[in-house]
Amino acid sequence: MSKRTRAASLTTFVAASVAFGAVLAGPADATGKDTSASKHTSTNASVKVMKGKATKASAWPKFLSASQLPPHPSSSWTAGKVTDGVPDELRFCIQDTLPGYDSRYRDFRTDLETNAQQLTFVVGSSAKAKALATRLNKDIRACATRIEQSDPETEAALKDYGKLSVEEGAHAYGLHTETSWGATDINLYSVGRDGRAVTLVRWAQMGDFSDAPVKAFKKTTTTAVNKLY
Repeated sequence: MSKRTRAASLTTFVAASVAFGAVLAGPADATGKDTSASKHTSTNASVKVMKGKATKASAWPKFLSASQLPPHPSSSWTAGKVTDGVPDELRFCIQDTLPGYDSRYRDFRTDLETNAQQLTFVVGSSAKAKALATRLNKDIRACATRIEQSDPETEAALKDYGKLSVEEGAHAYGLHTETSWGATDINLYSVGRDGRAVTLVRWAQMGDFSDAPVKAFKKTTTTAVNKLY
């Protein structure tokens, strides 16, 4: 079985509902340059001051650049355009929390099986952002159980990698899935908040917990939260 076929196997257990683990759609149409701040403005024009830091009224939070992802041993990262909505790879775990939020995301890919996404929300107040971050953390912690309930042919396990001290805080997790036919995938997730902005980062490739670049992913998460405002 080819790498691309095996890497797509994580989507099987959720059928057409979500491309939860579709890690090999190929490189995104991207240059790797961080143009998110200049090309995109928020539909919520009330973003004026965040934690005492002045921001333009229409400025959307900044996104990670390709160079800020965990280094890949044999391939460079490319970064897609910042896009309105939610990437398919994230929908399965957080679908119960999604309705009603203004969000944007950026997709990242290597030439091989590794991919990542960053999803960012801006809500009406810091209190609402705190509540949203709490719900997203809850969704991720429950995702392994949801996967196994959705497909008895897949086993899933979650590891809690703990809190990160950055802005209003962040939390990192690892999620491993293995199918009855032997396909195995490792995903890293993190949720972080700065004022009224909440960001979720996912990194994924074939493998298990031993293949996860946890230290580098925590650094990426810290950078992602610091870049929001």
